[in-house]
Amino acid sequence: MKLALCNEVLQPLPLAAQCEAAERVGYDALEIAPFTLTDDPEALDTIAAHRVRATAHSHGLAVSSLHWLLVKPAGLSLVSDDKALHRRTLDLLRRLIDFAAACGARVLVHGSPKQRSPGPGQSVADAAARFEAAMAELAPHAAQAGVVYCIEPLGRFETPVINTVAEAAAVVDRIGSPAIRTMLDVSAASHNESEPVHEVLRRFLTSGHIAHVQLNDKNRRGPGQGETDQRPVLQALKDMRYAGWVAVEPFEYVPDGLGCAQASAQHVREIWRTLS
Repeated sequence: MKLALCNEVLQPLPLAAQCEAAERVGYDALEIAPFTLTDDPEALDTIAAHRVRATAHSHGLAVSSLHWLLVKPAGLSLVSDDKALHRRTLDLLRRLIDFAAACGARVLVHGSPKQRSPGPGQSVADAAARFEAAMAELAPHAAQAGVVYCIEPLGRFETPVINTVAEAAAVVDRIGSPAIRTMLDVSAASHNESEPVHEVLRRFLTSGHIAHVQLNDKNRRGPGQGETDQRPVLQALKDMRYAGWVAVEPFEYVPDGLGCAQASAQHVREIWRTLS
C-alpha cells in the first residue's frame, strides 16, 4: 500500500517540516493542496514544482497527487456564465495540471464544491452540464501532461453537483478520455451511497473508473477516529490489487494535525498488515 497524507493537515508547518513529520509517522508521500504553498496558485510554475518535488524527495517522500484545487484565489467558478471567470478558472486548472506533472504527481483530485455549485437563479442541471463541459475541455491537456484528473463525488451538504461514484462514472463515460476518471472518498461515500462503501469501491475498481482513494471517517476525522470500519475498504483494495495511492484526508484534526496524522497512519497500516 502506498500511503499519502493530505498536507493541509500539517499546516502551518513549512513544507520541509511537513515532509519530515509525515515520513516520521509512516507516510510515503504528500498529497498537496496548492493553497498551502502560496496565496497565488496562478503563479505556480515548473520552477516551483521542481522545488516542491526536491523537498519531498529529500525527506524520502513522493508527491502523490494534488487536491483542493480551487480554494484560492477566491471567487472562481466552472459553472458561471461569466465567460472571463470561467476562462480564468480553466486556465488555473491547466496550470495545476502542468504543476502536478512537474512535481511527479500523476493524479489530481477535483473536489471544489463551491466552484461547481449553482449560482443564484441557476439550476442544478445547468451547473452540472457546465461542469461536465469543463472537464471535457480539460481532458486533452491532462492526457498530454500524462496525469489522471479525477472527478470527486462530494457530500450533498457541500454541493448538489455529482454526489455518488455512479454519477461521476457516468460523466467519465460520456467524456470518454482515459485522462478523466473518478475516485472514492470514504467519508463522502458513507454519506452519499445507498450501499456499503466497500461494495461501491469494488464495483468501480473493477470497471476501471476509480483511480484514487481517500480514507477518513464518516464523522470527517481520520480513519480509526470514529465508527467507520476501514477494514472492508482496505480488503477491497488488497483483493483488487489496487496499485494507486491511498491518501489520508481528515477534515477535523484530533487531537491536532500531527497527532491525527500519526494515529491515522498507525490505524491503516495495522489493518493492512492483518489482511489476508
